[in-house]
Amino acid sequence: MSYPFLKGHGTENDFVVLPDPDGSVHGDLPAERVRALCDRRAGLGADGVLRAVRRGDGWFMDYRNSDGSVSEMCGNGIRVFARYLHEREGEDFPMQVQTRDGVKTLERAGDELTADMGRPEVFGDTKVTVLGTTWAARHVSMGNPHAVAFVDDLADAGPLLQAPEHDEAIFPDGVNVEFVVRRGEHHVAMRVHERGAGETRSCGTGACAVAVVAALADDAPRGTAYRVDVPGGTLSVVWTEDDRVLMTGPAVLVAEGVTDL
Repeated sequence: MSYPFLKGHGTENDFVVLPDPDGSVHGDLPAERVRALCDRRAGLGADGVLRAVRRGDGWFMDYRNSDGSVSEMCGNGIRVFARYLHEREGEDFPMQVQTRDGVKTLERAGDELTADMGRPEVFGDTKVTVLGTTWAARHVSMGNPHAVAFVDDLADAGPLLQAPEHDEAIFPDGVNVEFVVRRGEHHVAMRVHERGAGETRSCGTGACAVAVVAALADDAPRGTAYRVDVPGGTLSVVWTEDDRVLMTGPAVLVAEGVTDL
């Protein structure tokens, strides 16, 4: 069976987009199909799959990690998803997208897009370990779980070929781990190991979690914009007075075609 696809990325966090308006093409989207599409040698190559399904009067973003597992939310992915809906399905901005973490609103921001990622949940302290080195971390949820650790140098985390060790009692389903350094006032840089995908070039929800933890550490007033550098580019994150996290960044569609993977 052949079916259409698109390929896109947000700060080089890349995705396969699968148009499936009535849900008839991909059904429950088998994990083996996701893995085949995301395979960087035998497939199209991606950090995850975004299936576009109509639900009521709107669209639902069915997001899967590259290992086939289901994820609640994807910050870079939802901007790519919105770009697809605008350019291929004729949806206008402001746009609302249904996700497993509720409805998200997206707006234009010049050539970029801004996603209202909702209210962050800030929990207690935890820790993560890589290659025998342990760092204190902060547990934050952006609909999906994050452990944010400040380090002296981004290279300290090593090659990140395996998931960092973490407290499985706190994160029974795994966790996205961000390693962070300061670059200047309201300016940080990060690397991330994403559950279900490994180290990626960027993580939108991770950048949001990092900005929240940095703002708390700085005692920064609400509304302060944080620049978050990732290996694939730069995101801007604002934690607003009304407790919303707004993330702005690029979203690019780079290819489309047909596959039978």
